Amino acid sequence: MTGQEIVFALLGVVTVGSAILVVTTRQLVHAALWLVVSFGALAGGYLVLTAEFVAWVQVLIYVGAVVVLLLFGIMLTRAPIGESAELDSGNRWAALAVAGATAAVLVTVMVMGFGDASIRLRAGGGSAEALGAGVFRTWVLPFEVLSVLLLASLVGAIVLSRSDIGPDAPDDADTDADADADAGAGEGER
Repeated sequence: MTGQEIVFALLGVVTVGSAILVVTTRQLVHAALWLVVSFGALAGGYLVLTAEFVAWVQVLIYVGAVVVLLLFGIMLTRAPIGESAELDSGNRWAALAVAGATAAVLVTVMVMGFGDASIRLRAGGGSAEALGAGVFRTWVLPFEVLSVLLLASLVGAIVLSRSDIGPDAPDDADTDADADADAGAGEGER
């Protein structure tokens, strides 16, 4: 093994380890900070692969914007910062089974697709020109499908996080009638 491969493997271990800590910690702020470590190690992996542009995009967009936005969201919504039992849905084993099955499928597809093929690293392989040519010539359709998938997951997360949508949501008419009844009762007491 070369020095590059050892550093890449160590960064991979740090990325996977911190990603596991993101989903297993019971403190929301700690999860966000472990996410920073995971994204930073991933950016280091891109640097080892001589993809400097992708590494800096990873740092600027994910570490610099997404995690900061997540932390601001935690602070502005007054979410519980300390350890909270509400963050555990009780589906830990089902989630672990789904994650393991997904990882097994991805590893199987990668091994079947690439086998023992190796890619020779060369300087400049991650330049903006090479990346743009690869994404917008060869991989434009999968790139757009992934964009739509991420948009759908974002909309789904927003819908799931809102409490005023769904069968348990209070009706606006009931809320207005209750407010009028409370206001009338308050006037009679004076």
